[in-house]
Amino acid sequence: MLSKTRKLLLLTIIAVLLTTAISACSTSTSSEVHLVMTALDQMPAEVQSAPVAVQEAYQFNTANPDIMQDIPCYCGCGDIGHTSNYDCYVSEVDASGKITFDNHALGCSICVDITQDVMRMLRDGKSPQEARTYVDATYSKYGPSNIP
Repeated sequence: MLSKTRKLLLLTIIAVLLTTAISACSTSTSSEVHLVMTALDQMPAEVQSAPVAVQEAYQFNTANPDIMQDIPCYCGCGDIGHTSNYDCYVSEVDASGKITFDNHALGCSICVDITQDVMRMLRDGKSPQEARTYVDATYSKYGPSNIP
């Protein structure tokens, strides 16, 4: 039989091993970033039936106007009055918060790629300003910024 001291030591070792195993199985980390997204069922039917990357771009843009109104688009949409990447997805928000969607990004891969890049960078811990700098450097070859 084991002495009381050995039993206590054995129980302590088992407890430490179990705690380590449980924490190692956790998939969440304290630095993990969860992006705010509007629910898909709040999107128009055209968005709900679009490819997943387009759906996510609409969901992210509508939930993050404070970020996306400062991100330019380089697809040439400044000619139709867009003044940010946000405008490629949202044409108006009324006083009650009801969104009128713009269908431009449904058919524009540059708009969607810009939004997806911003989402990726934010998930990677980059700031909105770092994302803007990246977008400017990467997409300016396609045309002028639509931010006045």
